[in-house]
Amino acid sequence: MSDLLETTRINLRASTEAKVVIEQAAALMGTTVSSFILQNAYAAACKVVTEQNTLRLSQSAFQVFISTCEQAPTPNPALQSLMNRQ
Repeated sequence: MSDLLETTRINLRASTEAKVVIEQAAALMGTTVSSFILQNAYAAACKVVTEQNTLRLSQSAFQVFISTCEQAPTPNPALQSLMNRQ
């Protein structure tokens, strides 16, 4: 995240209580409110994206998947023609 050369602004509104707690947390972490919010929002966003992009299978479903991948089908004429193109 710190490798990014460009920065852009993110605006948000918060309740007074949320602002006070965030300011306290930022001070306890020895960072600015902006840095605190960005670091925590970025980490949460990465987690959400990773979870959405991760396929979870049961052990039995995984075994079926692996077995299917290991059983290469015989190429049909259309595939053979495509692979022979230069």
